[in-house]
Amino acid sequence: MGSLSINNGNNEIHSNGFNGKIQSGGDQAQRRSCWYEEEIEENLRWSFALNRIIHTGATQYQDIQLLDTKPFGKALVIDGKLQSAEIDEFIYHECLVHPPLLHHPSAKSVFIMGGGEGSTAREILRHNTVQKVIMCDIDEEVVEFCKSYLVVNQEAFSDPRLELIINDARAELQSRAEKYDVIVGDLADPLEGGPCYKLYTKSFYECIVKPKLSQNGVFVTQAGPAGIFSHTEVFSCIYNTLKQVFKYVVPYSAHIPSYADTWGWVMASDSELMLKTEEFDLRVKQRMTGENRFLDGTTFLSASTLSKAVRNSLDSETHVYTEGGARFIYGHGKLN
Repeated sequence: MGSLSINNGNNEIHSNGFNGKIQSGGDQAQRRSCWYEEEIEENLRWSFALNRIIHTGATQYQDIQLLDTKPFGKALVIDGKLQSAEIDEFIYHECLVHPPLLHHPSAKSVFIMGGGEGSTAREILRHNTVQKVIMCDIDEEVVEFCKSYLVVNQEAFSDPRLELIINDARAELQSRAEKYDVIVGDLADPLEGGPCYKLYTKSFYECIVKPKLSQNGVFVTQAGPAGIFSHTEVFSCIYNTLKQVFKYVVPYSAHIPSYADTWGWVMASDSELMLKTEEFDLRVKQRMTGENRFLDGTTFLSASTLSKAVRNSLDSETHVYTEGGARFIYGHGKLN
């Protein structure tokens, strides 16, 4: 759970999952230093300074905070876990969205599971092949909050190609008759007690996601920390689980500074996922508006070339993600 620490007195603060202590600091106290701290592991914490706390509150499903941080700009925190930061969210969202859309011959319809902040929709809508995007998020309060505060995504929310649905993604996807060229899992991390871990299971991928993909359809999901030590939390078993369901599965990763770790994604399809660097770049030029800040063909080649240690670990992974055999990243979601 994230916490706040403010240096300008001797009182304590407790607010919606934030626990911090206000401490005196002589002359430094006059500058009022406010810090955010997130417990990444039991013996490891990540901390950075804040300009101010823009919002802190709770919805039916999640605790939510919006912080103005000194190193990373505005940062969205849900259930004590930093979800995205203004300065580097482009890394996460370009990696999540563009590989599956560019590997598809011509993606016209896309279904987003989650994605409430709107950044995933923003990146998808840069593709001129896309005619329809369904964004399904369970938490209306988070979506409305992000509409109000995250101005960078306001244009995406007003795009006529985007249809916003407030519902459980599993139920919504299952109930729809149509199929989609790309399905994107922009879900919260699988936290114990959180709302999303059931959407990382073999039964979900096999019985709900795969039947809703059109011919040549591609599925992609964020897959948690993928660092040299952290990848065994959920990244390796999400990869192995998708291997049980799809013929072709591609794991890839990139460092995200505000996460203090390397992050992972997994792309899967029953059609071959092979795109040469030159063809990747050509499709970017032909299909996309604007300029990518992070991703091109060479970068994706690098991202999908995992280290020897991580490759060996993925190759030897045997665990399959099920509701009864779920793995979680460190931390706890909001218990209802």
